[in-house]
Amino acid sequence: MSSDMQVFKLPDLGEGLTEAELVNWLVAVGDEIVVDQPIAEVETAKSMVEVPSPYAGTVAELHGEAGQTLDVGKPLISIARAGAGSGSPAAAAPAALSSGIEASPAVEAAAETYRTEEKAGSGNVLIGYGTPGGATGGRTRPRKASVAVVDRAAERVAEPAAVAEPVLEPAVAGTRIPGKLSAVISPLVRKMARDHGVSLDAIEGSGASGLIMRRDVEAAISAPEAPVAAAPIAEAPAVASAAAGAVDGRTGLAVSARTPVRGVRKAVAANMTKSRSEIPEATVWVDVDATALLEMRAELKKRAPHDTPGLLAFIARFVTAGLKKYPALNTRFETAADGSQEIVGFDGINLGFAAQTDRGLVVPSVRNAHGMSARELDAEIRRLTAVARDGKATPAELGSGTFTLNNYGVFGVDGSAAIINYPEVAMLGVGRIIDKPWVVNGELAVRKVTELTLAFDHRVCDGETAAGFLRYVADAIENPGGALADM
Repeated sequence: MSSDMQVFKLPDLGEGLTEAELVNWLVAVGDEIVVDQPIAEVETAKSMVEVPSPYAGTVAELHGEAGQTLDVGKPLISIARAGAGSGSPAAAAPAALSSGIEASPAVEAAAETYRTEEKAGSGNVLIGYGTPGGATGGRTRPRKASVAVVDRAAERVAEPAAVAEPVLEPAVAGTRIPGKLSAVISPLVRKMARDHGVSLDAIEGSGASGLIMRRDVEAAISAPEAPVAAAPIAEAPAVASAAAGAVDGRTGLAVSARTPVRGVRKAVAANMTKSRSEIPEATVWVDVDATALLEMRAELKKRAPHDTPGLLAFIARFVTAGLKKYPALNTRFETAADGSQEIVGFDGINLGFAAQTDRGLVVPSVRNAHGMSARELDAEIRRLTAVARDGKATPAELGSGTFTLNNYGVFGVDGSAAIINYPEVAMLGVGRIIDKPWVVNGELAVRKVTELTLAFDHRVCDGETAAGFLRYVADAIENPGGALADM
């Protein structure tokens, strides 16, 4: 029976993520499962996670294959209730979208399009995580209003006086345009229109039942600059030929491969683009004599070969001490919807560090690093590096940093014009440590020298603060014994 079928949709995995790649199924059709049993492994832009089932019963259908990218809010698995008949998945499907109204094919298509585009704040939350900032974060049942709203909107088009305005669920109520009964649009499309100053009242929706689509807003944005109808006609042949592996129109070279931008790479691209477009960054750097630090660590290693912190842990300790002295670099710059701006300070330091993995560059963070010793920092850095490389770091471990330390010296380079890890306001980079000529007490000597580079948001502080912090860390590296004694 269809009423005995439960459809579990891909939940919001935290951090506002809108999609995930299905890596592996942990169950098969016909398996008996219990509540909270892991059913699949999925890879998001943040990490690899196991998705637990909120239902118990028999697996009736798996909605996806390994390697497929699924949208948040789309069906993941269908589960027959324990003790229920073994009705077919096809017969059970309508129950998952039941709204009390039999929807026409056109309306069902419109509802499906709406669900595809409405990726922000799904309200369908993974056990153990939460939906950040959403008004519907407290929802305890699956959303069922989308079909009903679109269907009733279609009925109003046919019979305007016969049907009263429906009662909308909070998540959908904010997506309706007054005076346009059929214009039920996703929050993502509304945000695009708001960001570009486009009035949705002036847009005719091209979707079924008058649904305003992303393409409608994009057309309104570009209308003053280019003919709306000309662009798709001109671009279509180029897209088709490129997809077929033909010669690239701009370079004259054959296209050898097309790699979808997704997962970690997609998240990095979006974050770096936002950082470059929003943060007016400046950079300061200094060469540092790290000889004393290396000698101190070598001496410690003789005494405790298996319990000596790495160089990065010592530098991390100096960084947390420096941020206590220069807290402006441990903040966040926020702009409210009304245009007002604030610099948000934190009572503590979550120290992020860049870690290269097979999935791309990720930035796990040591939470409450300000209260840790160099040895404790070393242990936590090693643990986080391991879980990040295994793809098991949690969204909280990957998205809670307040300042980033980047050791790009491991790649054999001296310096870098780093891009700040948005929404943080500063990043310290450490280059490779190499032998260089250095003047010591008026005489030329060969010393172990590295370069420190600090990129900072010029909105939160001026060069004096940035230079003061950088010099503090540099002095600590050059005189580690005295610095550690004072911390």
